[in-house]
Amino acid sequence: MKTVFVKVERCVSCRHCEIACSVEHSHNKDILPLLNDKPNPQPRIKVGMGVDFLTFPNRCRHCDPAPCDQACPTGAIFRHELSGSVLVREDKCISCQMCAMVCPFSAITFQKTLTKNRFVSYKCDNCIERLKAGGIPACVESCKTGALIFEEINEISQSSKQDIVMKITKEIKGVESSKLPENIRIFENILEKIARLGPIASSS
Repeated sequence: MKTVFVKVERCVSCRHCEIACSVEHSHNKDILPLLNDKPNPQPRIKVGMGVDFLTFPNRCRHCDPAPCDQACPTGAIFRHELSGSVLVREDKCISCQMCAMVCPFSAITFQKTLTKNRFVSYKCDNCIERLKAGGIPACVESCKTGALIFEEINEISQSSKQDIVMKITKEIKGVESSKLPENIRIFENILEKIARLGPIASSS
């Protein structure tokens, strides 16, 4: 099964993923009339800021088994058989918030939909229509730094293992490890300088 994987060291908080997500789930699927949509579509991926201005794009992981699916009393949350994506049937959602309570990633919110004048469960749908058409999620397509990738889980795992092996062996041999792209490296240097001026303390 393919999934969206985050390479957090490449995230520069540009929020292109958030904008692309909002556009994809808007009525016209166009950025220009986006603000006129009622209700205004909110991104289903959120770039959060952590310690020393480091950022992380948080979204639904489409867990298997999914706690939100198991907790939903009406069957509003279900798993799409072909893609494995965890989706919401808006007409069955009663806004009990059980799904949000059990989500380990706090990836579920509630919003008025384009078709229903009431609040329902609102979460990442893996851009299911894009997947059906052979595409990839909008957030991944819009990411300019490679922080978000959409691949098979085993392929991602194997690639990560190989990256770790190369890094360790290069350090042993005294070989300089491959660097991040220059624009990301410059951005990280700026963040380090800002952090030294006033680091964000972790909450106790």
